[in-house]
Amino acid sequence: MWLRRKFAKAVRYKTPIISVGNLIVGGSGKTPFVVSLASRYTDVVIISRGYGRQSEGLVEVSRKGKILVDVKQSGDEPMLMAMSLPEASVIVSEDRAQAIDFVEKRGVSIIILDDGFNQVKIDKYDILLEPDKILNNYAFPSGPFREFFSTRKEADLILKEGKEFTRKVTIEDVTDRMVLVTAISNPKRLDKYLPQNVVQKMYYEDHAYFDEEVLQKLLEKNQASSILCTPKDSVKMVGFKLAISEMKLELAIKNEIFTHIDEYIKGYDCEK
Repeated sequence: MWLRRKFAKAVRYKTPIISVGNLIVGGSGKTPFVVSLASRYTDVVIISRGYGRQSEGLVEVSRKGKILVDVKQSGDEPMLMAMSLPEASVIVSEDRAQAIDFVEKRGVSIIILDDGFNQVKIDKYDILLEPDKILNNYAFPSGPFREFFSTRKEADLILKEGKEFTRKVTIEDVTDRMVLVTAISNPKRLDKYLPQNVVQKMYYEDHAYFDEEVLQKLLEKNQASSILCTPKDSVKMVGFKLAISEMKLELAIKNEIFTHIDEYIKGYDCEK
């Protein structure tokens, strides 16, 4: 990645592109941040890699809020974004440049790249999200960073959790005995939000899919009344005949952050 950043030449597109990414391995709030950002615009397309999807190539997940595929074709995070944004369109593609070309032929005002910080061949406005605590500044596997810590200086905005944005978690449809079932990275980060009546925890690999029969047996084994999960998990349980309790996550983001982004979009010149 250091060599790529040193020698890559970024292509500037006719559409302003906002990238939301991180340098830390694991969740940092990218998906809820993208949802919060995209909800402010009416003519916006989100382009994501679609990690964990059972499809290849470019796939339109939604068009102006209309869902076009199922979650196995889209991946969990793109489907969550598509279901959360009735005015936006969502596309998944391994080749982000190909997706941008596809979008620009159709016409769009703003493109948001989900997890796009390492897309060094694309000229964009880079937003980097960081957790409130970082154990060390080493790159993986010695530390949590995907690239060298010094790479963060390439970002246009560095947003620290607890300063520029905070999380608000609420639980819908709480029951007396709940089993936590989740397939997110670093699931122990949910612990501080869990109520007392969580009787068991079941962790799957990040982006894994669920089997309804297995979850039913898990409920019966623990004499539990519902499955507790995140929105990223619940989109993979649509149609399950199970009681679901859901942890809703919202980000409170400082207004000045959106002001910076709006100024970039307003002053964007594709010829620069």
